[in-house]
Amino acid sequence: MFELKTLSPEGIGAALKKAVRYRLLNEPFLAESICRDILATAPDHQEALITLILAITDQFGTEGGSTLADARTLLRRLEREYDREYYAGMVCERKGKSHLRRHSAGSGSVAYDWLRQAMDHYERAEALRPAGNDDPLLRWNTCARLIQKHAHVRPGEPHGVPALLE
Repeated sequence: MFELKTLSPEGIGAALKKAVRYRLLNEPFLAESICRDILATAPDHQEALITLILAITDQFGTEGGSTLADARTLLRRLEREYDREYYAGMVCERKGKSHLRRHSAGSGSVAYDWLRQAMDHYERAEALRPAGNDDPLLRWNTCARLIQKHAHVRPGEPHGVPALLE
């Protein structure tokens, strides 16, 4: 329908600043669009990939947002193993939080599973982190506190074992 316009290589820095600003203004779709424009010009731009992953996860739990599969595909394009693990943790954590906000039947156990996956990624990132970077520890603690704070965020019943009714 429309042919998208191509960003100039010289405009990438300013565009990335705008994408970050739009995320902070709770406009993740705008940030996502800008990052996709940057990546059309510079496909391996690591900051744009990270900002795009975060913009996508900002939209989890909203209609019409990008999907978990989109975020996971982008994770594979990150160059550093630390970044792949850390941001995989962010994807899982944010997916868990989106289930936590639903308050539907079973959402607590689904949120728990996602938060535990996030914690596993953060532990792997912790082993790979640069000196002085405690970000994975902070995120791990956040997930642990979310689980501790919400009584309904617990492991679900093992598959194949019916719950006993009293």
